[in-house]
Amino acid sequence: MEPAAAGQTPVLDGGLSGSGAPRPRPPWSGEQELKSALLELVVYIAFLTILCIVTFGMVSTDRYYLNKVMSQVFLEPSSEDANNRGFKNIQSKDDFWKFAEGTLLDGLYWDKWYNNNTLTFQKNNSHIYYENLLLGVAQIRQLKVRNSSCFIHPYFQNVLEECYSEYSHGAEDTSDFGLGNTPEWKYNPGPSFSPWHWGSVGLYRSGGYIFTLPKSKQKSVEKLIFLKHNEWLTQGTRVIFIDFSTYNANVNLFCIIRLVAEFPATGGALTSSQFYSVKLLRYVTYRDYLLASCEITFCCFIVAFIIQEAIKIVKLKKEYFKNAWNWLEMLLLLASLLAIAFNIYRTVQVSLLMEELLSNDYVYPDFYFLAYWQVLYDNMIAVTIFFAWLKIFKYINLSKTMTQLSSTLSHCAKDIIGFATIFFIVFFAYAQLGYLVFGSQVEEFSTFQNCIFTQFRIVLGDFEFEAIETVNRILGPLYFITFVFFVFFLLLNMFLAIINDAYSEVKGDFEAMPYQRLKLRDLIRKSCNKALVKLRLKKPEMHPAGKNLESKEFPATERKSVSQLSIENGTNEQSQLQQPNLQQFVPAENMVSVPTQRNVSAAEIQLLFDYTSHLGMELNQTNKKIRSMAKMIQKLKNSSGKRTQENT
Repeated sequence: MEPAAAGQTPVLDGGLSGSGAPRPRPPWSGEQELKSALLELVVYIAFLTILCIVTFGMVSTDRYYLNKVMSQVFLEPSSEDANNRGFKNIQSKDDFWKFAEGTLLDGLYWDKWYNNNTLTFQKNNSHIYYENLLLGVAQIRQLKVRNSSCFIHPYFQNVLEECYSEYSHGAEDTSDFGLGNTPEWKYNPGPSFSPWHWGSVGLYRSGGYIFTLPKSKQKSVEKLIFLKHNEWLTQGTRVIFIDFSTYNANVNLFCIIRLVAEFPATGGALTSSQFYSVKLLRYVTYRDYLLASCEITFCCFIVAFIIQEAIKIVKLKKEYFKNAWNWLEMLLLLASLLAIAFNIYRTVQVSLLMEELLSNDYVYPDFYFLAYWQVLYDNMIAVTIFFAWLKIFKYINLSKTMTQLSSTLSHCAKDIIGFATIFFIVFFAYAQLGYLVFGSQVEEFSTFQNCIFTQFRIVLGDFEFEAIETVNRILGPLYFITFVFFVFFLLLNMFLAIINDAYSEVKGDFEAMPYQRLKLRDLIRKSCNKALVKLRLKKPEMHPAGKNLESKEFPATERKSVSQLSIENGTNEQSQLQQPNLQQFVPAENMVSVPTQRNVSAAEIQLLFDYTSHLGMELNQTNKKIRSMAKMIQKLKNSSGKRTQENT
């Protein structure tokens, strides 16, 4: 069997099975090929270890606990006061003012200890939960749409004079309003580098009508009451953002908080929140600098892998892109490069903006921009380590069992693609039906995206049937029963049947395929023994001819060593080694037992096994050449027969 080309993992042989499907190739059968694959696996495990250290070294459970306690303060406060409601309970603009004057200010300004003693901090700073320093002041901004930004039907033009559409960039109101003599009544375009916000019902740009809360709680109350009485919130208000940031020195974490209240054109309010606990000051302790060295090592690995893949592309050209593992390699490198770029950009921006943001305690420091890039980096490094773990499957051919599983997936790939086409046609047909029938009254079907997720939940059994039954007593049960029957009972069982049939064929091919395979554990044992001998921690084993077995390689030119071993073992053992296995042809009761003169060492058995493996490979190659010659002779015979017929 010929070894695989450079840069390719040997998975499929060129032959065809009886059904016309590609016959799976056994694991690496040559010792040199197995050594090369094992070395590549060791290098990749080292890379994966560095990547795990880089990924998990900068994260901790403290991020979750910090987000949890901060959300409890503002979203679901434990106060029994009915007016002191949480942010999640906002349902109108009036509820927003109650929240701002109550829960928001109580959460931002912690000026008393649990026994009502007044707390005094440096520069009149506030410490949320006594541990989290409020950086600067909080900022509140709104975005509005213009009046007459939508069309009123002629039937209602005599009744309705105002019309405010849904939020869009074209309908946004940027004119001054209200008192107009202070910044909160004038439109501020905001910084150009700030990212837009993707809300529940719209995509909102940065900027708007902005004001900040003073450092004092009493002055903040007075300012909120003033804005409320002068109608800072109007009918055209579509979204309100509350932004502030904290820093916890105990765990060296920044918590960037954004509370969003959207007021859709239908009325009411939709609330959402973002809590980002990020480590912006990354290199503080010795452990952090150790992680920095791992990051540099990770970059070196990526550069080496890029060079390696470039050499493969130059050598293999178009053949390189026909291997699925090479595509996974390119995805891994692309994700790694993006993660490195995000990390460098975030680090540079933190060093440039941190001092400026903390220079004035009476303005709002916009840490949301830095948190946004930190989250992008975290997401990209998560994708990178996901692809890195998937690449482990490239090396499963070191095991026969895992080779059968990977060959099963390769064998049934075309069938699965055909099945997936049928499955998603049926699946999306039911999703459209559910959206059109139940979308106006059931939250799980309110959008087409929700319909898709809901149908996956139906397949898993996590669904309330009463929700659609009450909406439509005819189409509801009909939709549910037919969906479960066709998708769950028919299509999913068809998918399992495809996998089962492919596995049975692949397993049969492996059982019928004669080959000799070097075992991975034997190679590892030999390598360890050689290392111990070189370190003089173990004496080399010697066979009767006086040669070192630990450093013994088995090229084709030294096959005589086996016969030398057999001569030393006596005439009877020589006949057993030279003759074929007679147990295949003669019954066991007719066999004559020959007493052995001495025991055979494990090293001699290993040497014999190496010889038979090498001989098996050469026999396979010779068999291939004989078959190709037979085909050529047959073609010559056919061509000569046709010529004689034409001459006659």
